[in-house]
Order: sequence, then structure tokens, then C-alpha cells
Amino acid sequence: MRKALGSIFLLLFLAVNAASAGVEQGLDSAIFAGGCFWCMEPPFEKIQGVISVTAGYTGGEKDNPSYEEVSAGGTGHAEAVEIRFDPSRVSYEKLLEVFWINVDPTVNDRQFCDKGRQYRPGIFYRNEAQKKAAEASVQQAQGRLKAPGRIVVEITPASRFYPAEGYHQDYYKRNPIRYKFYRRGCGRDKRLKELWGVES
Repeated sequence: MRKALGSIFLLLFLAVNAASAGVEQGLDSAIFAGGCFWCMEPPFEKIQGVISVTAGYTGGEKDNPSYEEVSAGGTGHAEAVEIRFDPSRVSYEKLLEVFWINVDPTVNDRQFCDKGRQYRPGIFYRNEAQKKAAEASVQQAQGRLKAPGRIVVEITPASRFYPAEGYHQDYYKRNPIRYKFYRRGCGRDKRLKELWGVES
């Protein structure tokens, strides 16, 4: 009897894991940097087909960096977001469109009021298809720019992504007043309208 129960539990365990793996198997991910990661979560979380958006750090040398280390500028990492999405519901190209209209692509090593390499805008591709799509999107974005300037956004291979500390996740939802005050004070929306002619 105990042996039979053990077999049943094992089968149930394997079935649950197989189901989970199936869900994960159908998903893809994208990594973008656009200055303060608080401001890069909202536009992607609105999109149908996006499963999750995680604020974090990527593109640097230090393992498991902290916010203090990254914001000090000594790790080489950029503040970034990792987006898990269902490619049958939303394309990587659509995510690229959202990325462009939420960054100032004419400057590097800063975004809006935040200065330093940790705030550089960037596209971190995970495979050759993402690389080609990202490179093709540069010319399209250049043609859409309403303000003078040349696109200088880096397109580089993705390296390990480190999720940021819990209090940074969905900061705009947890601290809406502070978030709005920061975003307005940084001049982000005003500059985005100058660049793209649309509200982000």
C-alpha cells in the first residue's frame, strides 16, 4: 500500500512539473535598459501577452550586485528590466517599439536626470533573431524621432540578469506619489514628448 501511494505521489509530482515546464517552454524573454528601472516597468506591464516585468541589473562584471553598488557606478551594470512574454500574443518587435518611445536614444551614459553608465539605454539580445530585430528597429526609430539627434543606444549580447531588491519591484504601484514626483522632477515625460511626439 505504501509503495502504491509512493508511486502515485511520484506521478503527481512529475505531472505538475511537466505542466509547469510546458507553460515556461512557450515563453520568451527580453532585456532592455532605459535609465531608472522604476520608469521602464509600467509601459511593458500594460501590454497584452507580457507575463511579468522584473527590475534588475545586467551588463556588468560583479556577481549579485546590490542597488547601492550599481547606483554608485562601479559594477558596470545597467539598471534594466527583464520581460517574460508570450510570443504567440505579443512579438519582440512590438516590445522594441515600446522600448524606443520610452527612452532618449540620443544620449549614452545617462537618461533624463540620471547620469552615469548605470543609466545607459541598451538592448540586450538573447539570440540572433532578437539581434536582427533590434538592429532593424534602429533605422525605424531614427525615422520616427521628432527632435534632432542620432541614435546611440547600445545593442549587446545579454549577460546574466540579476533581479533588484524587492522594494524596487513595481515601485510605481507601491509608492505612487513618490514615483510621480520623481518622474515629473526628472523631466522624463516632457523630453519623451519632444523626442517622439507622444505621451509615454
